[in-house]
Amino acid sequence: MILIVGTVRIPADGLEVALPAMATMVAASRAEAGCIHYAYAQDVLDPTVIHVSEAWRDRAALAAHFATPHLAAWRTQFAELGITDRDLKLYETDEGEPV
Repeated sequence: MILIVGTVRIPADGLEVALPAMATMVAASRAEAGCIHYAYAQDVLDPTVIHVSEAWRDRAALAAHFATPHLAAWRTQFAELGITDRDLKLYETDEGEPV
């Protein structure tokens, strides 16, 4: 399983436009084959920080995600939305276990 975990920052005055765009991206990504989990969440203490968490079946599923039109469209919106401080990491792991 492949995990993508990290944060991005969106200016407070851009959140109103960014939240619907993020919802569109999340819905499209969750519908992809090989997507186990895909979420964006605002930080409780700093709503301009968006936590990103993704889980993909394997690298092939992630590669297919990187080639989707909705991801290309999302990336073209970064400048318009003021997305900065993008800090995402990829991890390879097993399926995990309940804690």
